[in-house]
Amino acid sequence: MTALRAVVTGASSGMGAATVRRLCEEGWDVVAVARREEELAALAGETGCEYVVADMTSDASVAAMAERVLAGGPVNSLVANAGAAYGQDEVASSDVEDWAGMFDLNVLGVVRCVKALLPALEASGRGDIVVMSSTAGHIVYEGGGGYVASKHGAHTVAATLRLELAGKPVRVIEIAPGMVATEEFSRKRLGSQEAADKVYAGVEKPLTAEDCADAVVWTLTRPHHFNVDLMVIRPIAQAAQHKVARNQGL
Repeated sequence: MTALRAVVTGASSGMGAATVRRLCEEGWDVVAVARREEELAALAGETGCEYVVADMTSDASVAAMAERVLAGGPVNSLVANAGAAYGQDEVASSDVEDWAGMFDLNVLGVVRCVKALLPALEASGRGDIVVMSSTAGHIVYEGGGGYVASKHGAHTVAATLRLELAGKPVRVIEIAPGMVATEEFSRKRLGSQEAADKVYAGVEKPLTAEDCADAVVWTLTRPHHFNVDLMVIRPIAQAAQHKVARNQGL
């Protein structure tokens, strides 16, 4: 039986790398996509995945990535995981370039990949598009306007695609994680490890990259008539965006 084949973006670290590992363990053929070749090469050496270096904010780079991927065979699944958050500015003092950068990657990056790979996903006869959004795509909070707006955009892209692809053999799945402690995401957003650590201070067992990968793989491995429109995942300590139980002893 021919293995299913998936493309995972944002695969050089965090949730993307964890998803590549899990899919490879499940017997999938996986193409890991990201900008950082050194990390991708190390992941390929560890898992046996293929990899392609590409920038999701570049039309030409995404098109070249798709050409290379499709030359290697059919594609069953796209895991659109690449994303970023910059800053915590309020709207009145916001950096418009940061907002534009988040929209370009978190929303248009998904659109570019879908446009490039959707014909192959349809042709496979059992295609999947997994959009990694966030609980920020379903609620607003102070200091998160740019990121929240971009993740609402990602949610909207997924929901619209699901309507537009009705009747075609392509599932559209959205995974919306809450507090996930990964090695880079909050540090890049906040500018230092110390600031990143404060986000999770006192939170017993925030989600991990592996938890998110588990959610992705579970949705992809359901029978193909079974679609998970939206899966919201949070640590048990996080009841809502503004309601987090913190143990001062941790």
